[in-house]
Amino acid sequence: MGIVLELEKITKIFPKVIANKDVDLKLEQGEVHALLGENGAGKSTLMNCLYGLYRQDGGKIYVRGEEVTINNSDDAIKLGIGMVHQHFMLVPELTVAENIILGLKSAKEPLLNLAAAEKKIKALSDKYNFGINPKDKVRTLPVGIQQRVEILKVLYREADILILDEATAVLTPQEVDELFKVVKKLTKEGKSVLIITHKLEEVMALSNQVTVLRDGEVAGNVRTVDTNPTELANMMVGREVLFEFEEKEMDLKEVYIETKNLKVVDKKGVTRVNDLSMKIHGGEILGIAGVDGNGQNELAEAITGMIPFQEGSVVIKGVEKTKLDVRDVYEQGVSHIPQDRHHTGLVLPMSIKENLVLTDHYLEPYSNKGVFNKDVVDEHGAEMIEQYYIKAPDAGVPTRELSGGNQQKIILARELCREPDILVAVQPSRGLDIGATEFVRQKLIDQRDRGAAVLLVSTELEEILQVSDRIAVMYEGEFMGVVKNGEASISEIGLMMAGTRRSNIESQGEVE
Repeated sequence: MGIVLELEKITKIFPKVIANKDVDLKLEQGEVHALLGENGAGKSTLMNCLYGLYRQDGGKIYVRGEEVTINNSDDAIKLGIGMVHQHFMLVPELTVAENIILGLKSAKEPLLNLAAAEKKIKALSDKYNFGINPKDKVRTLPVGIQQRVEILKVLYREADILILDEATAVLTPQEVDELFKVVKKLTKEGKSVLIITHKLEEVMALSNQVTVLRDGEVAGNVRTVDTNPTELANMMVGREVLFEFEEKEMDLKEVYIETKNLKVVDKKGVTRVNDLSMKIHGGEILGIAGVDGNGQNELAEAITGMIPFQEGSVVIKGVEKTKLDVRDVYEQGVSHIPQDRHHTGLVLPMSIKENLVLTDHYLEPYSNKGVFNKDVVDEHGAEMIEQYYIKAPDAGVPTRELSGGNQQKIILARELCREPDILVAVQPSRGLDIGATEFVRQKLIDQRDRGAAVLLVSTELEEILQVSDRIAVMYEGEFMGVVKNGEASISEIGLMMAGTRRSNIESQGEVE
């Protein structure tokens, strides 16, 4: 149908880093073109150059056959290029219509022509079966609907080249299916879509063509029908990637951790965990699935002593407590990989070796009668860098200078080298590339096989299905159901993620 966009020899250089080097990419009208690559491969930088957030240092951009200069996002929008960012650019207190027209000139300047905008937005919403009321405030909308608002914002500006950055990261399986239907409808109308994703199954299901970046350069460009997930993954990381982990028969031990009628209320008075009870045995992984923000993180922080719980109790290796503190929990053999590595997992200005002993710095052999044992800490740092493949010149480098994947490996090394009886891992592979993700998931399985009780909280359903022995689905602070892995379909898990209890699904005959 013809090429609508061409990037020719695009180069972008930051201090000490060549983010993109001579990148070529062609987008045809009516196709979905997937952009794949590890963290730091240059995907977002390339798209930011296209959308005018960065200016390339070399190369040319052609739109519909004409060379163009894109200095800012206004230039991109005028050329019919729109971008849906991974982190939504919406103002919660404004209505859908107000968000969509934000920054646009009104025909009734200095007044808003809100009624006309609402009419056009309603027509677009109906056309794509979005079911969006332009008068609704964004803060009242579920995450999946908020993403549709972002897409509407792009369509309202009459873009025919759409960039979707990690578009399915916060969606349920059903919402992903709905998004795919929308994308396919857009391409049938002649619009073209560039999608940045790390989910290979989505690439195979949705795209027509794939460009793979590695270290800022094009590692390959293939038509989707001519490739497979294994080949794409190998192209991304430059080596064979393990997709299936060896299954071992579970060797269940006694219950290592239990919650009884746990209730957690946040500072605003909102109940985040509601009367929740669970048990995890040594030698198993309990995976908690759910859309982000349904109380999963509060559950993990409550049982690791980071936040208080108002009702119920936590039983750790037979000892029941109604109040916990972080040090007490750690000394009972619990390790915690927190959700936010920057704010609660690491002290970024501190060195790698210092971060590696944050939890045990006051204990031997790292300290002796309150005196820091520098030689032991240095040796431990060097050992962990080698064991966990942390890419750094030495253990004295400030942690803030490392990539996200290497920062996550520091947390893994610190928490796992203690050989905990209980491991609480929250979003352990969030934001990591496929190679680092494979490493993290294998480490979780190793802990399970060693006999630890593992609580895995993840919004990545693929991760939950890949490593969990049992799966609990959490919605608004409660479990909608707990199943053995393999006993529930993805459709059933998706319904539970959206708030349907498993007993109701079974009664409706939805279970495969």
